[in-house]
Formats: sequence, structure tokens, C-alpha cells
Amino acid sequence: MKISKLHIDQFRHLENLDFDFTYPEDFHIVEKRGKPLDKICFIGQSATGKTSLLELILDQHYAVNSLIISDDFFSHKNQIKNLNGVVTFENADVKISILDNNLIVDSYIDYTEYSYSPSGNFSNLLSDDEKNYIFYLKANLISEKNIELFTKNPIELFEKHPGLNIKYNINNLYSKETPVIFDDKVDSDLWLVLLVEILHYRKKFNQKMSELIHKGLLANTKKLSSEFEKWQKDNPNTLELFAEKFNPILGKLNLEVDIIDTEYSIPIKNKRNDEIIPIQNTSTGTKGLLLSFLPLYKLDTTDSIILIDEPERSLYPDMQMDLMEYYQNLAPEAQFIVATHSPFIAASFEPEERFILYFDEDGKVAVRRGTSPIGDDPNDMLKNDFGVNYYNKFGEEAYKKYLNLKEDLAKEKDPIKKKELLLETVKLGNTYNF
Repeated sequence: MKISKLHIDQFRHLENLDFDFTYPEDFHIVEKRGKPLDKICFIGQSATGKTSLLELILDQHYAVNSLIISDDFFSHKNQIKNLNGVVTFENADVKISILDNNLIVDSYIDYTEYSYSPSGNFSNLLSDDEKNYIFYLKANLISEKNIELFTKNPIELFEKHPGLNIKYNINNLYSKETPVIFDDKVDSDLWLVLLVEILHYRKKFNQKMSELIHKGLLANTKKLSSEFEKWQKDNPNTLELFAEKFNPILGKLNLEVDIIDTEYSIPIKNKRNDEIIPIQNTSTGTKGLLLSFLPLYKLDTTDSIILIDEPERSLYPDMQMDLMEYYQNLAPEAQFIVATHSPFIAASFEPEERFILYFDEDGKVAVRRGTSPIGDDPNDMLKNDFGVNYYNKFGEEAYKKYLNLKEDLAKEKDPIKKKELLLETVKLGNTYNF
């Protein structure tokens, strides 16, 4: 289920806001016209409500997944308060709209309306197969608590968690009615769900190598290699598959996942000297990439919604520019919804996918769609969509001086002074790229 419409009558400080999360009928990619946006970007000053919108969408997705119906009435399993407004989620088969105390279910074959009732003989509107997860990567995701498990040796993890087996499955931790939230204190069981296949491979790898060594094959490297290759065909390295997705962006930091080292569940090494770097010693940005890439790689994101607050955190601009592309490669069938302060992140979105929140003349939050084309210069993005003058007071003073020099240059008659003014003007213009 992906969100396609949202009207807010009242939610916290947000009032009378309309969001059309579908591609317009004149969109340049014909097959996307009228369909839910693949990705959504909220831009706005602090306190305009970007994070509030993420939380509202999280709650409303939760509400849709918990809908129960009878012949003419609907309710929620978990006594969820209905939205003061309208929200629509849809997939290829059905469109579900909650309008205050009414529910509309349009299956494109049948159209049914329900009224709200707190009690009745209800059954689930959606089966488990029809429901989809929603994942929320919060801005405080990068924390020592979340990194701790990645600092442990796989053998140590097996000793500490003797039940590391099939029970470590996302469906045993969460129902699809429960949002999966990644904040600063993620339950270690969730990280183990994401790592369990890698850890089991590590365990089997160590056992096999120990077996080959006990056979005395260290002295016969050709035989050792042959035996290991046979074993490897039946036991593919699950970490290698993750490394294929993660290494392209890590490479920008001269890092990569080492698929051979067994000291850590996901060992990171310096490409220049092959030195293994404990994850706790990597940059904050690298930690954030690992903590966000692994869930998107491992979890079932088909037709799901992925909310990300401040994806740019602790990342250099060159990493921010391509980040959304990497995320979409990990979860190509998901709908991404992000809140950002970064023009580099925003430039990854079509103007129709950007929603700019701003304070109107009455001090109330209003919304408009973006104008800068996808991939636009960050300075143009700041000016057109962020509404920010990207020159600070020193730049402003330099620009005023540059304009005055040009004016003086046009008036000057003395050839020597004119040449001096020209040189000064050119020098200042080159310095600031005026």
C-alpha cells in the first residue's frame, strides 16, 4: 500500500493542507501518470511539520492495516483515532480512503462505503498477504546502542544468543499491523533478524575451515582450495550479496566490506591498505549508511512505505547526491518518503515529488510543489525550492561591491583607472563566481 492522497483538516499545528501524492497527468513518463509517487520529499524550515507528516503517515498506514469491517460499518482493531481529514492508500488492486468517520473501498470492480462504529461483528478488511510493512528510519538512528551488536565477533553472538536459528524472522517480531521503527534504541533481536543468515554462514565457514585444517590440508594449498570451492558452491557467501549493494557507496570513502574476514559480522576494511576497521572506529556517516542499508537490503520492502527523517545526516555532499538512487536500488518496489534540509538530497527528486512547507502571511503552514528540475544545481535548488538566499552577509557585501565596480567601470573615462577597475572587477567576480 502506497499513499496517494492526504488532506489535513487539523493535525497538531497543521491545518487545511492538501497533498496529491500522484504523478500529474502531463508527467513526462507516461506510464507513471496518475499513479502514486515513487518517492516523496518534504522540504521546509524547522517547525513547519516535516517530521509530523512522517509520523502522521506512519499512524495512518497503521490504521489502514488494522481496518475491520462488517456489512455497513468499519472500525480498527487497535482503537485508533480517525484522522481529522482524508487519507488514501492504494495498490494495483484496491484504493482505500478514510474520510473522518467514513471508509471507501474501491477495488476497481466493487465500490463500497462504510460508516464508523466502535463495536460490531467485524472481520479483517485486508488479509495478511494484502498488507505491507511500513518502515521508519528516524533521524536519531545512529547511536552506540545500535552499533554495539556490529562490534561483536559472530562466535560471541552465538554464545550470547544460543537461540540464533529460524525463530529470528521478521514475522516473529512484528505483524504487518505494527510499524517497524529504527530509532536510537532498536531491539537487538531486530538486528539479529537482519544478520542471522550472515552469522550462520560465518559459523559454517569457521567449522569447514577447521575441518579442512584438521585434515592436514594446510600443507596442500591446491587441495585445500579445491575442497573449499566445492563447499562454497553449496554454501554461498551471504555477505558477498550484501557487499555488492553496499560497496559502491562505501567506495567513495575508500572503504569496502571484506567478505573473507570473520572477526565481525560485517567487517569493513580500508581499500588502500586492506586494514580491517572496527565499525565503532568509522565515521558517523559510515555508521549511518550501515544502519540504513542493511534493513533496506534484508527486509521485504515490496509495495511498502519507507520513511526517512534527515537521510543526509553526517554525509558529505557527494554522498548525499547519489544516496536516494542507492536506496531505491535496495528497495525498488517501495515508496520512499523523506524529510530533508539538504538541497543535494532534494535534487534527487522530480519537482512533482517535492513538497515545500512554508509559513504564509498569517504564520500558518502552507504547501506548494517544487519547481527546480531533478538534478538541478544546489544553489538553484536553494533559491527556487528552499527559498533561501545562499549568500551570507559577506557574500552580499561582495556582490554589492561587484555591482558598484561595474557601475564605476562604465562611467570611468580615464584609460588607466578604467583598466584598474576592470582588473579589480574581474578578480572579485572570479573569486565569488559572479
